[in-house]
Amino acid sequence: MRSSIIKVSGQMAVLLFFILITFVANAQNRTITGTVTSKDGVPLANASVTVVGQNSGVRTDANGAFTINVLPNAKQLEVSYVGSETQTVNISATSNVTVTLANSGQALSEVVVIGYGTVKKTDATGSVTAITAKDFNKGDFSTPEQLIAGKVPGVQITSNSGVPGSGSTIRIRGGASINASNDPLIVIDGVPITNEGVKGLPNALASINPNDIESFNILKDASATAIYGSRGSNGVILITTKKGKKGKAVFNFNTQVSAGKVAKKQDVLSANQFREFVKANGTPTQIALLGNANTDWQDQIFQTAVTTDNNFSISGSLKNLPYRVSLGYLNQDGIVRTDNFQRGTASINLSPSLWDNHLKINLNLKGTIAKSRYSNSGSAIGNAIGFDPTQPVYSGNKNYGGYFQYTDPTTPSGLTSLAPSNPLAALNQYKKIGTPQRSIGNIQLDYKFHFLPELHANVNLGYDIAKGTETTTIQDSAISNYLGFTNPSTPTIYHKGYHSSGSTTDPGKQQQQNTIFEFYLNYGKDLDAIKSRIDAVAGYAYQDFLTTNYFYYSKAGDGVTDSSTKPTYPVTKPQHILISYYGRLNYSYDGKYFLTGTIRTDGSSKFGPAHRWGVFPSGAFAWRIKEESFLKNSKTVSDLKFRVGYGITGQQDGIGNYDYILNYTLSGIATQYNFGTGYYQMYKPLPYNPNLKWEQTATTNLGIDFGFLKNRITGSIDYYFKKTTNLLNTISVASGTNFGNQITANIGNMQNEGVEFNINATPVRNNHFSWDLGFNFTYNENKITKLSTNDNGSIGVPAANSNIGFTTVQQQTVGYPINSFYVFQQVYNEAGKPIGGLYNDINRDGKITAADKYWYKSPAPQEFLGFFSNFYYGKLSAGFSLRANFGNYMLNQNARGSSSVKSILGNASFLTNALTNVLATHFANSVDFSDYFIENASFLRMDNVSFGYNIGKVFHNSANLRANLNLQNAFVITKYTGADPEISNGIDNSFYPRPRTLILGLNLDF
Repeated sequence: MRSSIIKVSGQMAVLLFFILITFVANAQNRTITGTVTSKDGVPLANASVTVVGQNSGVRTDANGAFTINVLPNAKQLEVSYVGSETQTVNISATSNVTVTLANSGQALSEVVVIGYGTVKKTDATGSVTAITAKDFNKGDFSTPEQLIAGKVPGVQITSNSGVPGSGSTIRIRGGASINASNDPLIVIDGVPITNEGVKGLPNALASINPNDIESFNILKDASATAIYGSRGSNGVILITTKKGKKGKAVFNFNTQVSAGKVAKKQDVLSANQFREFVKANGTPTQIALLGNANTDWQDQIFQTAVTTDNNFSISGSLKNLPYRVSLGYLNQDGIVRTDNFQRGTASINLSPSLWDNHLKINLNLKGTIAKSRYSNSGSAIGNAIGFDPTQPVYSGNKNYGGYFQYTDPTTPSGLTSLAPSNPLAALNQYKKIGTPQRSIGNIQLDYKFHFLPELHANVNLGYDIAKGTETTTIQDSAISNYLGFTNPSTPTIYHKGYHSSGSTTDPGKQQQQNTIFEFYLNYGKDLDAIKSRIDAVAGYAYQDFLTTNYFYYSKAGDGVTDSSTKPTYPVTKPQHILISYYGRLNYSYDGKYFLTGTIRTDGSSKFGPAHRWGVFPSGAFAWRIKEESFLKNSKTVSDLKFRVGYGITGQQDGIGNYDYILNYTLSGIATQYNFGTGYYQMYKPLPYNPNLKWEQTATTNLGIDFGFLKNRITGSIDYYFKKTTNLLNTISVASGTNFGNQITANIGNMQNEGVEFNINATPVRNNHFSWDLGFNFTYNENKITKLSTNDNGSIGVPAANSNIGFTTVQQQTVGYPINSFYVFQQVYNEAGKPIGGLYNDINRDGKITAADKYWYKSPAPQEFLGFFSNFYYGKLSAGFSLRANFGNYMLNQNARGSSSVKSILGNASFLTNALTNVLATHFANSVDFSDYFIENASFLRMDNVSFGYNIGKVFHNSANLRANLNLQNAFVITKYTGADPEISNGIDNSFYPRPRTLILGLNLDF
């Protein structure tokens, strides 16, 4: 402990020493103040102001103001801003300047990040979208991807739930696979990360502090993603974090507090409605089960969720050493009681230049320590919908913590078999704690050769290490019997609790260790004699992915460890390696014509020697029509460019590390063999397929980029066609032909075809008022074209994760979108009400069988859009962002499961509540496959409404203070009758609601 304190104290002393040096140096300088505005008089925030001939600079604040300390002999400042002409200002005879920057007419010339380099947006041949911090969504976000939800055409970001720290389902131009991964590759400061979470942190991005993000660059078509080869089939998201800038030390502290409430509860029968229904339809025994209470169980489990988020950073430079250091702490409650997510983050960036800027070093270190308490929300939400509202919360029964429960003294647990558990008890008597840690870091060295400055050598050494542990404690092990946990079989310890960490198949502790080494050469040369430029990249990459799983122990309520839960071999270490060679050549002629060719070859240890290597090429062409003589002097058209590209990418994520080779696993405890006096777990062979090979996606892209009126209006239109072949699919095999009845094989094709459109505009910009807005629209049609070895065959197979109880409601079928619903067509009476159990006899054979099911709708929207707008007037600002999905359908499982009289009165020992839908359907028995419960879930959602006010200078003009007020998830317009129409898999089964959140924030720069 003492050594840790000494270590921390030493680090603080070094930091304070650096700050002291900065302040002493500044005291010897003279001070220049000023403001930077556009030609229209609008203050330009974040403009760069540097001293000519010196390594110092600052950024303007929200009012366009700046203060910079310069040496006595300084003569000029250089002022620059994206989309404006750089200006040099004389300061030798003044201490205050006003700088007006003219619009360069080149807003599209901003630099965007692509794989292994950057390129001007005007020169890009692929479909690339850049989103910077000024355009981020504003709100209470625990994960960074929500910063750009609805901002990018072709990119659909759906938060998985309202659970604190939960991740999102990200789809770029639709999914490219059925059973393999559909997640994009995410690269953070040059480190490709896996999309797999770790124990205690199932969302990999939850370890990244959104406050540290500078920009996102999204690569969508194959000509842009092929440089990433086997990991680029689902698109690539490049995340760049904030860096230090040359200039004096700048401090920033921002804090926000928010309060969230459930936006919409499930519409269940009230206590009085429930009594009336039971009395009208139940037996005397069931009527006698009614209680005297009026309990809203959803009110019992939901709470006002308070979140605090605090971040501090310091950035600047010490001579030639730009630096940025940040600290963050998030404490987020969930709207379901007992849910909580706490995260502490730290990041360091150092980016010095040495040897007269010939060697540039970029060091990034990020660390996260988190603690999560997960509620048993799935059980609690489901039980809150179904628990009898006439019963009280508490009954005084000491065996069950005083909570009301349905009891039966004839059972070992004392509880009624199959009865739901008290929803509040399911939360308060259940404690699941996750304690994850994660660190991502890398060092990049870029050396510009002295003898050939056009040639650069780049080395990237990086790592991503995460570890986490999960433990579960249940106060009353009788309750755990109804939460899906295995209990000790001795009745005397049923009421003494239960503690576990993992299971024989689910590790209680995990560690992921992913490392990367990359080396590439980059050569860029202007060939003025032939009006050309070439830019070439050639490189090598080695990535190692190692996971260590530690399997579980458990303790019964009497404190005695159950020895049978200790596997003989408690650790597994699955590992795979990816080796890559890649190259890219960019050629441009006369600033009008651009060609890009890319090739990458990947070798993955997930495939056998005969199929290990995959080759992924791409090519693209762009024509900047604006530079032709007939448009070059146009005052209306600021930019016009045509793009066309084609490429192939691969896929190996989402399948096992050893599916191609004979492998063994330890058998379960239930299948131990008795030899002599002991019982032993045995190893069993797993099914395998030595012919596994790469899944491949070929993409064609046609695009137009445009700008009008000095780029006051900009946008793009893209058409794409993606075809995936050799799908990595799970198929059934004949008994006796393998060591299981299912294997992974390359069978099937699918395609995505779509159109993207986006437009951004500044309708008004003057001295007092500015208005920016943006709109994007995407149409995507997904279809399976092959699922068997027979090219003409039409086959349907159950979709993964589509089981509700014993019911499979989605199928993969040729000619239909993935995960299409496979159901009966409901028949209605003359009044328009559904007739229970009566369906359309589609094949007209006089009976209703599985042959009468049909494929009906899909969870994926065919169209989705985003619309956002920002207003600035003096010190005031306001904005909003909207998103909409159209054509997406949802199985309302909550309604399906409680649509019948039997769902309420199906047991003589207890009663179950239902949604008010039962009053309309009044089905006698449950209806599993009716299309009546497949509802149109199209929606329009107001994601965020924000207001801001720049309070201005405080603390004797030494700091600037801004305040903001946001309302997140303001409203949803939809026909869907459930609590939320936006669930990525299309099945609403006790979904954890997204909260409606009010946020107050303060930002202090000093």
